[in-house]
Amino acid sequence: MQLITEIVHPQLASTQGRVFRRHAARGIVLRGEQILLLFTERYNDFSFPGGGLDGDEDIVAGLKRELEEETGACEIQVLQHYGYIEEYRPHLKPGYDLMHMTSHFYLCEIGPYQEQVRMESHEIANGMRPVWINLADAISHNEAVMQRQESSMGQSIQRETFMLRKIASKMPQ
Repeated sequence: MQLITEIVHPQLASTQGRVFRRHAARGIVLRGEQILLLFTERYNDFSFPGGGLDGDEDIVAGLKRELEEETGACEIQVLQHYGYIEEYRPHLKPGYDLMHMTSHFYLCEIGPYQEQVRMESHEIANGMRPVWINLADAISHNEAVMQRQESSMGQSIQRETFMLRKIASKMPQ
């Protein structure tokens, strides 16, 4: 498993203190120059489908579950581990000073059809929906949100945009 990068959120003063630990699996699904992402209205950003693992859930099983729930993906094939990002960011719940998130990214393929999504209530409330978008357009959009420092900007946009750029850099020209 390859460490891609380590990110310390700009609002975080220190990586010391009471740490909430979270592991996540995220899918990279490409079709030509199109990528399957989640657009979240609340944060006005594009992010990779996936999320936190439940308890002792197997990472690949968790990834497949998240892809099915968030995108309606069927016939999911997890091809290879792309790498992982270690991220430290403020934790908003009482009892912790920060969150340490390890996000594992996997190259995946899905079948030609997508079923109905099964979003969680907070995802629905945030206006999250799956979209196929041109990779360069997703990068440009997220970069513009970060450049403007939009007040609604979420904490994950830095990680997501970093990964979008990394994937784009590996695409054939």
